[in-house]
Amino acid sequence: MPDNTADAVFAALAPVLDGIAATFGRSCEVVLHDYRDPERSVVAVAGSVTGRVPGDAMSEIGLRVLAAGADAGNEVGYLTRAQDGRVLKCTTLPLRDVDGTLIGALCINIDVSAINRATGVLSDLLGLSPAQEISATTNFSGDLDEVVESLIERAERAHAVPVTALGRDERLVLVRSLNEAGVFSLRGAPARIAKRLGISRTGLYNDLAELKKDKP
Repeated sequence: MPDNTADAVFAALAPVLDGIAATFGRSCEVVLHDYRDPERSVVAVAGSVTGRVPGDAMSEIGLRVLAAGADAGNEVGYLTRAQDGRVLKCTTLPLRDVDGTLIGALCINIDVSAINRATGVLSDLLGLSPAQEISATTNFSGDLDEVVESLIERAERAHAVPVTALGRDERLVLVRSLNEAGVFSLRGAPARIAKRLGISRTGLYNDLAELKKDKP
């Protein structure tokens, strides 16, 4: 029954995407995600901002929502930066079946880069404080391995060394961040991540066990 109700939710929402995208214009993209298959979560797209197509994987934003599970809530109007530098205003609305189980999300992405640049020019002319810097960057790749890789590369930049050279304490910080991002809920993720970190799967599982002990 839950699968049937989930399918009904997606079937009902799919026709709505075009209407939302048309309302906001060509700078808007609406994406419908089915979290039952994280590596092919995109089931429908209207508009084109991030370049995603049906069959693509979820982004790191989706991973975070999936990891939140029952605690996932609406995230409305947050700003992020695409990898090409464009500024996006995004809304993520979790979807649930009749039992309240998280099954997916409806995401709205609006490219506000032009507005952001105009705001900066007007602020300079009027002598106002500069616009808030947007530090977060989101990988919207359709390949989940690339999404995970971007999270690991971010850690490499933060520590200024390859992840294979991290000490145990630094690696635990990275593993904790990957765990909080929902990466380990993906099928086959531990083996792929252990290889990328240059450790055995046993070593990775030991790290995860250590993190569980640290929880209050």
